[in-house]
Amino acid sequence: MSTLLNKLRKSLPMRLKYTIILFSLLSVFALSAKAQSDVTLKNCTKHLGTEFISDGQQYKALLSGGEIAEFHTTFYAGNHYRIVGATGKDEGNVIFSIYDQENHLIFTNREHKNSPYWDFKFENSMNCTIEAKLNQKNVSSGFVLMLIGFKQ
Repeated sequence: MSTLLNKLRKSLPMRLKYTIILFSLLSVFALSAKAQSDVTLKNCTKHLGTEFISDGQQYKALLSGGEIAEFHTTFYAGNHYRIVGATGKDEGNVIFSIYDQENHLIFTNREHKNSPYWDFKFENSMNCTIEAKLNQKNVSSGFVLMLIGFKQ
């Protein structure tokens, strides 16, 4: 029993060192992620401007490689909307597409030089799926943030 206690006592300082190193690395990663998230949010909100009010949701995902984030929302008849997508400080790095309930493509910013936003109005209320991915030519991983605003 005393041999086991001696081993634990000897290994405790090393475990403590590894734990401190691990928490330090996680803290650095968390601060970096928070900074990127803040810049991305600032980029998105600048495109909403004062004429659009956010729906209060932040549609976000951490993507790597060719991953695609999928978000679901409802757009209501007669409302004017603006959808905005960003990752980091550079524009044009998010490719987003909107599909109706039958998976028909309604819009993709890929056909508009990866524009960071799109304005639209629905004649009928509908549930939609928004797919977002990174422009692999410019960025291989990062946070994607989508905001949806509407005019009152």
